Order: sequence, then C-alpha cells, then structure tokens
Amino acid sequence: MKIFPVSSRVADGFHLSSRRALSRRRFLRGAGAALSLPLLLSMSPARSATRSQASESKPRRFLGICNNIGLLPENFFPHGEGRDYAPSPYLERLASHRNEFTVFSGVSHPGVDGGHPADVCFLSAAPHPASSGFRNTISLDQFIAAQIGHQTRFASLTLGVNVDQGKRSLSYTRGGVLLPSENSAAAVFQRMFVQGTEAEVKEQLAKLDRGHSILDAVRDQAKALERSVPLADRERLDQYFTSVRDLEQRMNLAKEWEKRPKPTVNYELPVDPRSPRQYMEKTRLMYDMARLAFETDSTRSIALMLDSMNSPAINFEGNQFTADYHSMSHHGKSEQKLKLLKAADEMHMDLFGDLLQGMKSVTEDGESLLDRTMIVHGSNMNSAQTHSTTNLPILFAGGGFRHGQHLVFDRENNYPLPNLFVSILQRQGIDADRFASSTGSMRGLSVA
Repeated sequence: MKIFPVSSRVADGFHLSSRRALSRRRFLRGAGAALSLPLLLSMSPARSATRSQASESKPRRFLGICNNIGLLPENFFPHGEGRDYAPSPYLERLASHRNEFTVFSGVSHPGVDGGHPADVCFLSAAPHPASSGFRNTISLDQFIAAQIGHQTRFASLTLGVNVDQGKRSLSYTRGGVLLPSENSAAAVFQRMFVQGTEAEVKEQLAKLDRGHSILDAVRDQAKALERSVPLADRERLDQYFTSVRDLEQRMNLAKEWEKRPKPTVNYELPVDPRSPRQYMEKTRLMYDMARLAFETDSTRSIALMLDSMNSPAINFEGNQFTADYHSMSHHGKSEQKLKLLKAADEMHMDLFGDLLQGMKSVTEDGESLLDRTMIVHGSNMNSAQTHSTTNLPILFAGGGFRHGQHLVFDRENNYPLPNLFVSILQRQGIDADRFASSTGSMRGLSVA
C-alpha cells in the first residue's frame, strides 16, 4: 500500500545546496507502507487554508454539477436582463422555480481554455488544462470540505455519471490530485445509510488504527530527515507534517463516526441501471443521492460530473441517439442531431427541476433544504460544436439568495465565474475573499 500526501509531487531528483540530491525513489517507510516525500526546494509554500467560521446551528451546503458537453446555447440564454427577462425555451421548463435560481450570461473562468479538457477545471478554475505539464488546483468542493468537513460524517462526496474513471473528476485536492468519482448510486446509498454488522464496524475501526500507526511511524522518520536538510526544505517538510496531522485528525473523526449509527431514510436501496445508455436514469438517481445526503446532513459538499463525453448512444423517454453523445454534440447543423440534442438538453432541465422541487419539499428548522443549499449547474463549455469555454451556461440556485434574475456581463470580455465561488464560500460562513482567479465576490448577487 502507498499513501501519498495531498501536496506530494516528487521530481526526478533535486539538489540540496552542496548536499547530495535526494532521489524521487526515496520514501519514508513504516508498518509496511511507503509515504512519498514532498517536493523540496521547487515549490513555494502553499497558502494555509483559512479556518471555517461556519455556524453548525444553521448548516449551508454546496452542490456543483457539470455536464461536460455543453448544450445548445441559443435555447438556453434568455432575452433581457434583471428580473424582467424573457425565459429561453430551456428555462421555460423551470418556470415554476424561476424565483429559486439566477441565470448568468457572459461568465467564464479566466485562462481556462482547451475545450473538452476544461471539465476538470469547472470547480477549480485552474488555467490552461490542455497545456503540457498542467496540474490542477484545489476544487471548490474540496476547499469547502477542508474548512467544514469535520462537521459531518463525510467531508465531501465526489459523484459521477458514466465518468471515465481515473481521468475525469470535478474534485481535486490542494495538491492537484484527482479524487475519483463514484458512479454507483447503490454504493453511495450503502455507504451513507446501510449499517454494517458489529464485526464489520470493528474491522473498519481496526483498519483506521492501522492507518494511524503507519502515519506515526513515517512521521518519526521524517522528523529525523528534517535535521539534515536546509532551512527552505525544513519549511516544506513542516507543511508536509501539517498535512499528515490533518489526515490523522480526519482518521480520528472517522473512528468516531464509525461508532455512531447511520441515519435512516424513507428510500429503497437504488438499483443501478445496467447500461451506460440509461444516462438520464443514472443522473436522476445521483440527484436523489445528493438530496438524501443533504437531507440527513451526511455531508455539506458534493461535486457531480455528468460525463456526457464518455457516454454512448443514450436512450431516454423514447429518444435514442444514433451515435455516441459526444459525436452527436458535434451536430454540424444536422436537423436530426439538433432535434436529439434539444431533447437531451430539455431532459437535463427537467431532471434539474425535479431536484429543485425535491429540495423545496424538505424543510429544516422552518427553511427549505433548497434555501440551505447552493447549487451551481452548468458546463465547462458554451457548446461542444465550437469547443468554446467562454460565456458558459450557468444556473445558480438556492442558498437563500435573492434569485429570479438574469445577470448579464460582457459576452466578449467575460466576468470571472470564480467570483460566484467566493460568494458561495462567504455564504457558507468561510472566511475567504479570493478563490482561484476571482477578483472579489459576485456582483449583482445578494442575500434574500
């Protein structure tokens, strides 16, 4: 077993002043595991995360949803602006929820280009994802998890539909490491709500104890190494020790949660669709899992990637694509393809509307679950046909904001979408005035 710290990235070799270079193959070893060294003398110290000021008495939650193939923009963006906008054909399907969401025009992530590869930056806004040597940065869901994840059984959930495992995800750690998406709604449900036997709980606690002993061993060895390296490397190692201590704290919290019974819900164990062609049904189930996770306060941060690019000829409500979803999105103005894509986009809107309705129907201390949940729904591309990563189709719902409006920004020189992320963090009670390429909080967005 190998355990890699959040911030590890080991180079081929690097020189320590006049000392002997440390090889990338040098590891700290303990209890049969190897913990890789952090990269010394080649990375500036990471900014320490601000601590959450979130109030546990009034929890607020975040859900980020990315359909990574865009949509037909001419059917999405409304006419007019402010609260008197005329809804587009797609937004007409959300008419009953008009006052629960804001639609944006002219927003994007500065520097995020490359078309399809930009999906992994949807929640991180890390620039130039298609460039050689690209390394992602922390995603919004993981930034939130680092601040308030200790308040719930799961610091965060990373979910997916038809996700290309190991290659695509919305969730990235502080060191730019991909967190794999869970594609099975049944597995998510079991993890959240199915209580293990006494023996299974005991075994899980033993695993956590073993992990803790490994960290103790490698930390002691790393401390010995610290005495033999220059000051700059000692500072880097100190950050490394901090990440190890954070991991230890999370393991201790996990042990406490293992001892507590899991919540019960009025929902049967879902059956995962057998075929990836059942894309829309899989999406519906993942929306249900997100709602149940928030309803039981099992987590307060969820990222969900809808990997349309990795989906086959999908079936939904009597419609069947004649080619895989990705190929169909490059419609070339084919009437048949445009008709199918419009139907698929409309189904996405309907499913999103069902999610909003489900959250509105749940109350928590006199407020709806939607009032406590901030949802970013959109895509990393304007349209798959053009591969454009500007003027992104973004809906922002819930969270107790004053919605029912169309905020219009410059469609040529876009307004930074990360400003919305800052507003989300602040609403969640997290002390942050910047995130990625933001310039502040979201202009025109106010709390109700």
